[in-house]
Amino acid sequence: MTAGGLGGDRPEGRVLILLYHRVATLKSDPWGLAVTPGRLAEHLEVLREYTTPMKLGDLSVALRDGRVPDRCVVVTFDDGYLDNLRNAKPLLEHHRVPATVFVASGFIGDRREFWWDELDRLLLQPGELPRNLQLSVDGTTYNWELGEAAGYTVEKFRSHRGWKAWKESQTPRHELYTSLYELLRPLDAPQRRRKLAEVRRWRVDAPGLRPRHRPLSVEEIRTLHRGGLVEIGAHTVSHPLLADLPVALQRREIFESKSHLEQILGHPVGSFAYPYGKPQDYTAESVDLVRQAGFACACSTFVGLVRRSSDPFQLPRVRVRNVGGERLEKQLGRWFED
Repeated sequence: MTAGGLGGDRPEGRVLILLYHRVATLKSDPWGLAVTPGRLAEHLEVLREYTTPMKLGDLSVALRDGRVPDRCVVVTFDDGYLDNLRNAKPLLEHHRVPATVFVASGFIGDRREFWWDELDRLLLQPGELPRNLQLSVDGTTYNWELGEAAGYTVEKFRSHRGWKAWKESQTPRHELYTSLYELLRPLDAPQRRRKLAEVRRWRVDAPGLRPRHRPLSVEEIRTLHRGGLVEIGAHTVSHPLLADLPVALQRREIFESKSHLEQILGHPVGSFAYPYGKPQDYTAESVDLVRQAGFACACSTFVGLVRRSSDPFQLPRVRVRNVGGERLEKQLGRWFED
């Protein structure tokens, strides 16, 4: 690879938007959301050496003007975790790499974890669950038989801590986690809260809340944004599966997230990211609502490079895993040549 440069308005301009979520060292991470602070430091060194980091806001302006710089990279984080402030921002400042953090506004200031993390805490951490479990969702009753997996020792937890939810289940606990995740994901926020409360009652010995897993507070969002290196974007209110919502509810999720964040920051919020973000996770109406809300651009999670012909309201991104800097450097070379 050669060192990056803006490349003017070359028609072959290519920009890569990188997708992160968390910067933390976790005991378990079923969705692979975290990179460790050490790995992120390596990543930022590679980006500085081999590409030109740029702001998402600057990319949206370039797209509007019909030109795209070449071999540039935009760094983004989804959801709005506390560790984006505590662990990511100092590294971004040290390496002078801008970023955008997409915040799901309905979780701001919540002392609880995001619902997918709470499922991990309740189901995949050591402790006891009933041998037979039952949950009714949308009129259908689901049953699970845990057998010996009702008891989950520290030793069993440690032996399976590297399991990922997109891989084959290793125990009935993992099967339960993935089943519940798929059942809860399409629910609206009130329904999901009620069902999660039922799941919570399964664990009489549930481990306590994990403060490091919580979302950002209002003041923490302002601190994260202070200095201008980190932009704040919207990520809906309750992180729903937009494709499963009627248009009226989609509108509320999109418009209210923008309004809430603008009240916190005191200035317009110009970027948006679709929750989950695959093409089947949102609709043409979702895209139109984002445009109507006044956003300048929106990010998806389908893989690709941003080019001059890209739709600014369906920008592709590439998910970054917890890999070393040398491996990321090789991946950048492949991504830019695709």
